[in-house]
Amino acid sequence: MTYWNSYLTGYTPRMSESDLRAERLKKLELLREAGMDPYPASVARTVTLASFLQHFDDLLTSGYSETVAGRIMALRGQGGIMFADLYDGTARVQAVFQKDDIEEDAFLLFANAVDKGDFIEVSGIAYATKRGEKSIKVSSWKMLAKSLLPVPDEWFGVKDEELKLRERYLSILLDPELRAMFERRARFWQTIRNFYLERGFLEVETPILETSPGGADARPFVTHHNALDIDVYLRISAGELWQKRLMVAGFPKIFEIGRIFRNEGQSREHLQDYTQLESYEAFSSLKEGGDFVKDLYRRIAKDVYGTYTFKINDHTVDLADEWKVIDFCTTIKEKFDIDPVECTEDEAIQAVRNAQIPVGEELNKARAMDHLWKSIRKSISGPAFLVGVPVYLEPLAKRYAGNPDTVERLQVIIAGSEVGKGFTELNDPQDQRDRFEEQQKLRDAGDAEAQRLDEDYVRAMEYGMPPAFGFGMSERLFSFLENRPAHEAQLFPLLRPKQS
Repeated sequence: MTYWNSYLTGYTPRMSESDLRAERLKKLELLREAGMDPYPASVARTVTLASFLQHFDDLLTSGYSETVAGRIMALRGQGGIMFADLYDGTARVQAVFQKDDIEEDAFLLFANAVDKGDFIEVSGIAYATKRGEKSIKVSSWKMLAKSLLPVPDEWFGVKDEELKLRERYLSILLDPELRAMFERRARFWQTIRNFYLERGFLEVETPILETSPGGADARPFVTHHNALDIDVYLRISAGELWQKRLMVAGFPKIFEIGRIFRNEGQSREHLQDYTQLESYEAFSSLKEGGDFVKDLYRRIAKDVYGTYTFKINDHTVDLADEWKVIDFCTTIKEKFDIDPVECTEDEAIQAVRNAQIPVGEELNKARAMDHLWKSIRKSISGPAFLVGVPVYLEPLAKRYAGNPDTVERLQVIIAGSEVGKGFTELNDPQDQRDRFEEQQKLRDAGDAEAQRLDEDYVRAMEYGMPPAFGFGMSERLFSFLENRPAHEAQLFPLLRPKQS
């Protein structure tokens, strides 16, 4: 039975997806009728396509036969010759099928049963076409995986924006730059890991399921643990309170790169599940920590991108520049004529209203000040450190000795946003309890993102924790350096289920 192969003839009929799938199912049966398993368990590949190209000249001289495998990305040809572009994730090579070089039944089966998108294995010798294209002249072939749905044309690609995210595998397959971005993402995290390991830090893993979420101001996801019959929370930080327990345990330098979950809104900068770094170094100060952070960011820029300068939205950022230091309270006073420390809650809320800043939540003093600051932050290109934040905005940082109403905290400001935070860790258990209790009052008043009183953590502090600098940053930095929305910088962002 013979079927018209539109990929070989160039004729592309308008067919529905179900019709196309039906045609491929018929070709599947052709393969089986010919005694060829369309989904074999073993592969006889001897070299990757990249290796084939690397040793092409030697193979051309020797005439030695190799076996390669890959997905067919393009099919063309007529009469007694056909061409298939194979891609195996390492390189792309043209396979040349000449009727005189292959058994006739195998040649006809290829012509009638193979489509673009199929994975095949071919054996043959190195061959240079008249145009000098490095190819493999096929002497035999085998199906490895018959595709039942057509891969979109490479030239046009996937145009539907939602489909690009929903069927991400097709976008990556057809878009070399998207694939390159995810390779950079892997280097991004590996560079961070190497940076810490080279400096003597120990990588740790802390719980993802917690009985009390802490370490950040965020709304958690809640689930039920059937075996223990208790509600538990997906963590909202990469083990901050757990890692500080490990400081109590005597580990001087620790870090974790892990997934965290926040049941909050979604935006260009915010996701509900993402990867974050948290690290802690005993006997380090805010000044030493700031220098450490600058070195880390510059190392990422150099190793992953080969540049220190980035165009991000409307900002140009040079990480090699001197990092400015911006004082929170001074900046708020200059812009809004209000003292973040001395003002009352009503005054803070009124300042937000006077500035006509749109808010989508009930305000207290902390939330009002956060909105005032964010309205200023948008215009700051950076790189810069934000310092001098009031105590009520940071329950886990140590107070400044010279100004106990503020804390020893720095935030990394790049392109109008915060892409990292570090502080001298609060290790006074009594002060920590007082701040947790203030946070609990905010929760009781309706602030779902205020932190909970964690009795077990306070008890650990009472055994003594050394002075330490802690730092955290998330994959938001990667999306900023790529100048993409956060969800586009993830392999498989969360989407609503497709409506039938």
